[in-house]
Amino acid sequence: MKMNSRRDFIKKLGVSTAALSVGNTLLGSHTASAFSAKSYRNIIGANERIRIATIGVNSRGNSMGGTFAQQQNTEVACVCDVDERTIPKAIKRIMDAGQTSTPQSEKDLRRVLENKNIDAIYTATPDHWHAPLTIMACQAGKHVYVEKPMAHNPAEGEIAIAAARKYDRVVQMGAQRRSAPILTKGINLLHEGIIGKVYMAKTWYTNTRKATFLKPGTVPSWLDYDLWQGPAPRMPYKAGLIHYDWHWFWHWGTGEALNNGTHEVDVARWGLQADYPVRVGSMGGRYHFRDDWETPDTQIVTIAYPNATLIWEGRSCNGQKVEGKDRGIVFYGEKGSLATGEDAFSLYDLDGKLIETEEATEGGEAMQGRNTASPSLGMDSLHAADFLDAIRNSRRPNCDIELGYKSTVAMLLGNIAWRLGRNLKINPQNGHILDDPEAEKLWSRTYEPGWEPRI
Repeated sequence: MKMNSRRDFIKKLGVSTAALSVGNTLLGSHTASAFSAKSYRNIIGANERIRIATIGVNSRGNSMGGTFAQQQNTEVACVCDVDERTIPKAIKRIMDAGQTSTPQSEKDLRRVLENKNIDAIYTATPDHWHAPLTIMACQAGKHVYVEKPMAHNPAEGEIAIAAARKYDRVVQMGAQRRSAPILTKGINLLHEGIIGKVYMAKTWYTNTRKATFLKPGTVPSWLDYDLWQGPAPRMPYKAGLIHYDWHWFWHWGTGEALNNGTHEVDVARWGLQADYPVRVGSMGGRYHFRDDWETPDTQIVTIAYPNATLIWEGRSCNGQKVEGKDRGIVFYGEKGSLATGEDAFSLYDLDGKLIETEEATEGGEAMQGRNTASPSLGMDSLHAADFLDAIRNSRRPNCDIELGYKSTVAMLLGNIAWRLGRNLKINPQNGHILDDPEAEKLWSRTYEPGWEPRI
């Protein structure tokens, strides 16, 4: 293993070394003793084809299947979903992306994990599946790209980290901004002191979602609802829950705070160089509609780190933009401010005067050799490429599971604070709740018997 493997990888993409993020460390050396009896694959060589299974391919997973199919020396070997209607569309997306071999299809993700020919999985399943599936995949010897948030609750997130380390697997959270070169350059400038000491970050997300009303219904013939529930205790099926509105119910989802807020908070925490907070609070409610939502449509989360403050504002039902954008991040420091969000950044002085701006352009650094249909697709490709390169070079990826967890747990704590209606005192060493037994009960969840995550 080479310490400069990631630097060499970035150079191959034509990205300047200024875009390299800091702090990534190599994985431990791969040895036979590092794997469990369930581990199926040897070390993947630098030129060996990586075979991936995509699990959860209705929307985001469908798009990412095509993204992975476009990566060099990579094959999407299997697509998996409990909704049988999604399979033909997912396969078509992969073949349209240029793959010559037709992927296999599977309904039960456990059969995918048993497949000795699969090296890694990508998962865009609902939130309640993210950490349990990550744990199961690591135990099966698979590398994992898991969409944000990487856990439904803090306890299972910690178990997922332990599984990644025990089984020595590469686990990347889908925070694709971590692989955006221009944004990374801006973060590095922050760390170098471009605006002096950075003491606050403001983040936000806005949308105009409609009301959600679930109704009693019969499980459709195309859906394996029992397997969709998986680790979550069984609940009666309701029409309207699948495939999206589960986000607004605590049993399966984590609300807008983690559905979208995780992205911006991860960048903010990265720029602030913050690990775990000392205090977390949250205010808001379900104000816009009187419907079935359990999670708030309007929420402000305040996260106090030892040396800085992070604020997230979420408005799910009022799309009025903040500073001209529907989502973003602004860092405030002693000498000025830096605004970002996508693969770009802008610098301002203390009076708000624009000093410098830089953004990715079609055919430029971030998009070189990638899908230029949109900036997010470009970042997706770079993040997928980083994941694959991390596997080949036995290193930590740009958004290693532990980095992803620290961002995820900050927002999970925000939700706990909102549900209880009070601020939480937090241990800055590990993110655990202090002196609040009622809040500590929400640190974990109950599981369907037989589905409890463990390593």
